[in-house]
Amino acid sequence: MGTPEFAAPALQALDEAFGVVGVVTQPDRPCGRGQRLASSPIKQVALELGLPLCQPCSLKTDEAVAQLAAWDADVIVVAAFGHILPQNVLDLPRYGCINVHASLLPRWRGAAPVAAAILNGDQVTGVTIMCMDAGLDTGGILAQREEPIQEDQTRPSLETRLALLGADLLVEVLPVYLEGRLTARSQPEQGVTHAPCLRKQDGLLDWSDSAVDLGRRVRALVPWPGTFTRWQGRRLKILQAAPLPSWQREAPPGTVVRLEAGAAVATGEGALRLESVQLAGKRPMAIKAFVQGQRDFVGSQLSPQAELAESG
Repeated sequence: MGTPEFAAPALQALDEAFGVVGVVTQPDRPCGRGQRLASSPIKQVALELGLPLCQPCSLKTDEAVAQLAAWDADVIVVAAFGHILPQNVLDLPRYGCINVHASLLPRWRGAAPVAAAILNGDQVTGVTIMCMDAGLDTGGILAQREEPIQEDQTRPSLETRLALLGADLLVEVLPVYLEGRLTARSQPEQGVTHAPCLRKQDGLLDWSDSAVDLGRRVRALVPWPGTFTRWQGRRLKILQAAPLPSWQREAPPGTVVRLEAGAAVATGEGALRLESVQLAGKRPMAIKAFVQGQRDFVGSQLSPQAELAESG
């Protein structure tokens, strides 16, 4: 069971090593300006591998449970499926349900663990293979593997690395678990943190924050919801940026200042060097080209958080 790109390496590794009797992913969703139905990455992989596919709107229906029961799987493996499994589904396979989670549990339980790790400045994250229970990422741990977080790493690049790490660990752990030679250990009660679903408003930049925190937000929220501010009444997306923590020029937070390579924005501590931006209705641009085309950008004031919240 899985939906996004993160789950693809696990599915491919499982099919190659053990064989997969069926794949469950979320239904096709409207996507883009044309709102055309788009398949999940896991559906695309399942079709390429010629695997049976199920796309229920809910796992709580009799039809969905009957389909899973008919596959008679030894174990259900879940990787970023997007829904909590009901107890009657957890009880179906003889060896239970196993989850590939993109954090070192109990840190960052929930839907957005990779974004949370970057946002909070974690230096290390990793993957956890765990036995699932009725809670939200609360089951016993079978194995974990660490992965350092680089200072310039974005969420997609870190998720890609963790997906491969998780697939390798899953294939290593699963046979030992199925043979009864590995027992799950309970998660410690200390160190529990939660990473809720990302919201569109999470991308709003508050220029009174430090440049380091703002840089983390830009890296953590790409590609969705992305980060943004407002300039001259229009939304300005910040696609790529890097902090200048030692920058000390006197300027109110939100002030655009000139750099030799383009522009930066003064923050509550330091400055955020802009690298790539996109003005509403326009194409993405490198900051140097944007500054050349928008002569009044340098020296202007980007809107404070209160105005952003009102204008959406």
